[in-house]
Amino acid sequence: MNHLEIIKRKAVQIFSEEDLNKKINSGKKLTIKLGADPSRPNLHIGHSVVLRVLKHFQDMGHEVVFVVGDFTGMIGDPSGKNKTRPALTFEETRKSAKTYLEQASKILDKNKTRIAFNSEWLSKMSFKDVINLTSKYTVARLMERDDFKHRFENNLPLSMHELLYPLMQGYDSVELKADIEIGGTDQTFNLLVGRELQKDYGQESQVVMTFPLLVGLDGKEKMSKSLDNYIGLTDTPFEKFEKSMKIPDHVLRQYFELATDLPIEEIDHIMDGDIRQAHILFAKELIKMYDDEKDFEFAKIKYEHIAKGLIPENIDTMKISESMINICDLLVKVNFATSKSDAKRMIMGNGVKINGILINDINKTITIESETVVQFGKSKFIKVIS
Repeated sequence: MNHLEIIKRKAVQIFSEEDLNKKINSGKKLTIKLGADPSRPNLHIGHSVVLRVLKHFQDMGHEVVFVVGDFTGMIGDPSGKNKTRPALTFEETRKSAKTYLEQASKILDKNKTRIAFNSEWLSKMSFKDVINLTSKYTVARLMERDDFKHRFENNLPLSMHELLYPLMQGYDSVELKADIEIGGTDQTFNLLVGRELQKDYGQESQVVMTFPLLVGLDGKEKMSKSLDNYIGLTDTPFEKFEKSMKIPDHVLRQYFELATDLPIEEIDHIMDGDIRQAHILFAKELIKMYDDEKDFEFAKIKYEHIAKGLIPENIDTMKISESMINICDLLVKVNFATSKSDAKRMIMGNGVKINGILINDINKTITIESETVVQFGKSKFIKVIS
């Protein structure tokens, strides 16, 4: 496997490829930086695009520095936002960072990863230091950022502390003497600020590499937990399989290219074949990377059972005290619904079955027999006994 070829293949832009080759060929152990936003601790395969790039750099013998923006997180990255983001407390950023790091270790080698919190240097800066930092960049340059420009031109609130965000993120590179910084295409402006600041502070400028934002399961918006269009790194093997089958056909190739490290020739061969089989092979690769390949067959069998309208084997069992219970109360008790109102919506949406029979009466009383199978949608099942 040629690690550098895979990295370059996935990148959208490299500033500059000549500098990258020079640094790689120098024989020096390079410092590769990735900034993490601790406000979104739940990782999905969209995040894995840059994390897998970091792993390739680790395998090449370079040092990865995972910068947790616990200090900048108290401002909130305004990138791509049309309004000021709510600030997080220091405690919230640290708690989220811990969750983030635990999930990132599914990809990164923990023993080869250095964790840095930018509060270690940003919180110690005096006002004089801040003035000195702001003198390195003009307002005109900051206003070249599309989101800042849009908000300013449309008389939308744009706070001074948000204008400082790119400078603070850029200063992280100065502090760490980063050789290479990677990030999503939405971070291009911020990453380039770091490249310029290093030069102003008398350092060799970092190489900036940007990578695509993986589109979500809706095939339109970028992958996001808030839009419920994601495949989570900590999803169960069955959930990974089921969601893989939902990937729109027209973006499946992008999933293969960005979220796996399969050679292009193999991806070409897969995509030239049966499209359903291609989805299954993507699911297999995903489960192999993040779980255990042995889990793949079980997930596949369960999925095929459900697709045929059958109740899968080996589903979880819950014991309840009631022998008779209202259907809405039952859905809440088995944790399929968060409230009775939520349960009513599930029933009215024709998503609830008991022992394979559709339930559309929100007042129905369910008699719990020796084994009562509660089902929501095509993939959520639980056996209830009293």
